[in-house]
Amino acid sequence: MTLQTDGLRDPKPTGQGVAGALGGFRLGVDVGGTFTDLVLTAPDGAATVRKVLSATDDYATAILSGVVELLGDAGITGAQITEVLHGTTVATNAILERRGANTALLTTQGFRDVLEIGRLRLARLYDLDFERPAPLVARRWRCAVSERMDHQGRVVKPLDLSAVRRDVDRLVSEGVEAIAVCLLHSYANDEHEQAIGDVIRD
Repeated sequence: MTLQTDGLRDPKPTGQGVAGALGGFRLGVDVGGTFTDLVLTAPDGAATVRKVLSATDDYATAILSGVVELLGDAGITGAQITEVLHGTTVATNAILERRGANTALLTTQGFRDVLEIGRLRLARLYDLDFERPAPLVARRWRCAVSERMDHQGRVVKPLDLSAVRRDVDRLVSEGVEAIAVCLLHSYANDEHEQAIGDVIRD
């Protein structure tokens, strides 16, 4: 199917659309749990669209088959595409539906429950009967790491790697499949996070 998108063109004096201003075709891909939608915009502003079933075992499969069909419809090659935009709701759906790997969290001592407390994220502030959704990571799989960096990345408290190894061994023995590492001020110095990553990989 081919659609004309004159009403969506960038209002430039030349009359060119956004794709025309860039000098090539633009490809947009939106991957959902059921369908993958693709839109190819030509330099003159015309759009060719394609909807294919998502392949939940490998989402790239639907993208590739959809792109091949779309290029055939438009009569162009992939080399003529100058920009690709990609979006997906797959990760959001996995969170909402509580699917995915059994995940643990290693974080700086004293911050184990911050995400669950979520003081500024109360859906109904004055409802005493409101029950908050269960946290994405069970408390037994949230571990407090003995370490501390300050905001400038200086070590305030050295990392206790032996304790980290014990935590990781326990988590793996309990069936954890993924471990998130989120330490305070790691943006300034990620040395402790990297060391923990090495332990997890070992």
